[in-house]
Amino acid sequence: MLSAQDRAIVKATVPLLESGGEALTTHFYRTLLEENPGVRPLFNQAHQANGDQPRALANGVLMYARHIDELDQLGGLVARIINKHVALQIQAEHYPIVGACLLRAIEDVLGSDIATPDVLAAWGNAYQQLADILMGAEAEVYQHKAEAPGGWRGGRAFKLAARVEESAEIVSFYFEPVDGRAVLDFSAGQYIGIKVMIEGQEHRRTYSLSALLNAGQYRISVKREAGGKVSGFLHDHLKVGDQVELFPPAGEFVLHGGTKPLVLISGGVGITPTLAMLEAALPSGRPIHFIHCARNSAAHGFRAWVDGLAAQHPQLKRFYCYDDVDGLLSQERLDGWLPAERDLDAYFLGPKGFMKAVSGHLKALGVPQGQAHHEFFGPAAALE
Repeated sequence: MLSAQDRAIVKATVPLLESGGEALTTHFYRTLLEENPGVRPLFNQAHQANGDQPRALANGVLMYARHIDELDQLGGLVARIINKHVALQIQAEHYPIVGACLLRAIEDVLGSDIATPDVLAAWGNAYQQLADILMGAEAEVYQHKAEAPGGWRGGRAFKLAARVEESAEIVSFYFEPVDGRAVLDFSAGQYIGIKVMIEGQEHRRTYSLSALLNAGQYRISVKREAGGKVSGFLHDHLKVGDQVELFPPAGEFVLHGGTKPLVLISGGVGITPTLAMLEAALPSGRPIHFIHCARNSAAHGFRAWVDGLAAQHPQLKRFYCYDDVDGLLSQERLDGWLPAERDLDAYFLGPKGFMKAVSGHLKALGVPQGQAHHEFFGPAAALE
């Protein structure tokens, strides 16, 4: 447990971190990746280049520092970190490497006048407290997934059983285990980690599971991203019969049961986890409003599948919005597509600008804040 002096020092650094936290974490990542090439596969370099990863870390550091003596106020931050770490297979041996680079970054960026031995010691103790919390929780999750029916620990060999073109830019990939044994079930909304080798270099990514478990197969549906190293490889080079390693499913953004109307709102490739949610929710008979926005009809994947379900299930209503025809999803349009009763459960995800707009629309239209759930593809960001 941190001493009162350590907690006071850490909290006192919050104003400084608020003004320079992103520069600090950018320097941290540069040091970490340049000096420890073995951890590079754990990070998406595109998120480093556009600043998303440093911003996310800065936000996490600030939240931790603000609530250092009331960690229960961190809300879902710890759960999000744990699930992402599990999906990418972060191990205990990675934590000392990260901690050492973080302290060096604090010293290098802030200078010795501010980063005194007492400040560095306090942050070292604070980091170790957080690391112990995460390592302990992650160890329990790893063990649980290894011992569950169909579960495993670490990477497991899967082969590509099928690939399906879903739109001009999205392809679905169906994976089945090479050993032919059972696989771990998952909750609708979760994602899975994948490890691929590209030109002799290892890369790890997480992708939402876009269908419920069927015949022992996992399905991910991947959008080709401009300049995307892994998405481009999957689209252009992964053939039926090729093998990859998958890590057990993880994620805290999951569909919860209930009888309230369910609203699933997605933009672009954000549709992928909502497909599994829709599939899981239909047997309950609850009213479902499925709302999807895409740039145009060519980029809209899975429309025929959703339309087919709507024809079979009267409680399912679907609504589509194309940027090149309708413009962006407006509050007025969403108002007309939501159920009249706003005591509903909403799940939404897509590009960050889209999510920020939807979050504001739902709040303005009277949807209880605690019943509007969202997930980020990539590093988390503030929606307010």
